[in-house]
Amino acid sequence: MKDLLYLKDEQIKEFIQLLYYAYRETFSDPKEILSKKFFGPAHLRALNLIEGNPGINLGELIFRLKVTKQSLNRVLRDLIKSRMIKQIQDKYDTRKKNLFLDKEGKIFFETVYNSQKKRIFNALKNSSSDSVIKFKDVLKKIINEKG
Repeated sequence: MKDLLYLKDEQIKEFIQLLYYAYRETFSDPKEILSKKFFGPAHLRALNLIEGNPGINLGELIFRLKVTKQSLNRVLRDLIKSRMIKQIQDKYDTRKKNLFLDKEGKIFFETVYNSQKKRIFNALKNSSSDSVIKFKDVLKKIINEKG
């Protein structure tokens, strides 16, 4: 633990590379599944957020994905056309549309998730519970850190 207090640039660079490789490998697992629908990483990110936040509205989705409305519209058009998601008008504010996974989207998402789950599950299973908890804590701090 003491050497963590003295992180050198090389150690931080190595950590960044490891994060990149972990991301690359985890998101390459469903690549074949996505390509059958002509979907890419942007579609997967949108599906992930909609699945985890049923009823999310377009503005919140844009904010969380940190993309423009124009780039998200292309992805949403593809997902709606493929019956992966559905838009439902908000009960209280008819200007807002809430997004949900459709039946086809739920099945597709589960297929993608299962392709990624094996890698993550094996990594977590072969780690101590203490390192899993600390790893999750570090990831949360990276995500919430403001530059």
